[in-house]
Amino acid sequence: MEIGSRRILHFNITAHPNALWTMQQLREAVPSDHSYRFLIHDRDSIFSAALDHQVEALGLRVLRTPVRAPKANAYCERLVGTIRRECLDYLIPLNERHLRNLLREWVAHYNQGRPHSVLGPGIPERGDRFFAPIGRGQVVPRGVRIHKKPVLGGLHHEYSLDRLAG
Repeated sequence: MEIGSRRILHFNITAHPNALWTMQQLREAVPSDHSYRFLIHDRDSIFSAALDHQVEALGLRVLRTPVRAPKANAYCERLVGTIRRECLDYLIPLNERHLRNLLREWVAHYNQGRPHSVLGPGIPERGDRFFAPIGRGQVVPRGVRIHKKPVLGGLHHEYSLDRLAG
């Protein structure tokens, strides 16, 4: 997750994570022309010294959280809790492929349709489905209608404004 925008950059799942798998995920998540400065991670064994050196070769400074201090990486802890509370507490993945599909849809919702209060409230990847707020309050401008899109089979909904023809 990119902390400034709250955008999830990359996700993947595996039954047996290790340092090689984790490094591959980082290579896929961090583009070569990135402007990121830090990678924050805990002291799990998959974050080996070799992995830290490879991360530094990507141009990132590694920040390890203190021992037994889950609040030191509160952004990650909050994200994992949000995934559990908003998705996995309500849906039972049948297999790895099903879990990957559920998470793909939820991550798209998180990045493109779910408001984040810390962003004002805003959405990490706003796109062109939204209009700038007019004044104070929730006034729907003339010539538009509210469009509701179900996410995860109706577990969540995304709302946007559509221009009316005419």
